[in-house]
Amino acid sequence: MDFTNRSNNAPVQHHEAEPMAPVPSGINVKRGNGGGRKIDTGKWTRVGIFAGLLAMVILFVALIILIAANNNSTQDKTESSYIKTSKLQAVFLNTGQVYFGNIQTLNNNYLVLTNIFYLQTSSNGSSSSSSSSNNNVTLVKLGCELHRPYDQMVINRSQVTFWENLQSDGQVATAVATYERDNPGPQKCADQSTSAGTTTGSSAQSATANNSSSSTTTSGQ
Repeated sequence: MDFTNRSNNAPVQHHEAEPMAPVPSGINVKRGNGGGRKIDTGKWTRVGIFAGLLAMVILFVALIILIAANNNSTQDKTESSYIKTSKLQAVFLNTGQVYFGNIQTLNNNYLVLTNIFYLQTSSNGSSSSSSSSNNNVTLVKLGCELHRPYDQMVINRSQVTFWENLQSDGQVATAVATYERDNPGPQKCADQSTSAGTTTGSSAQSATANNSSSSTTTSGQ
């Protein structure tokens, strides 16, 4: 029998492989032991969760910083916006002292005042117990005192009771304008002799307002 012919004539069966499903881009595919594909979705899920949490933390921190910065700038700007730079300001301290000048810097920690004047009061009465004695209220320019300070004062905000803008036609503003008109240029102080235990007054020119018991004492307005 011819077995060769039988083997050659036998039909050959071909098995076509089933088409594989398309894999979405960006997903890792692993081949199993049996030749199939396995999609690694767990890795990308973890990456997505981590990225979302990180974005939320960054957004939260940025929001806190923005709110804090906005609160600080709002507080400083709100009070500073009331300063009339073309006018004089009066700064009242909790010690009872008041200074007149121009506020240059104002924040939560300190206040910087320049072009400074202050009041001095002297009595002309013959008796200290007399209620009808006259008082001289003198507006003095800072700078010719014994310690010769610069015309700048840095005041702790905790010492400030309140401050206010002054109108140009007030007694203080008028006296300051008169002084500046009559004394152009740098302030000039007369020579003063000093000794231990002796206090010398300011020699700067000043504006004087006489007040009797029947009139109102100058308040700086």
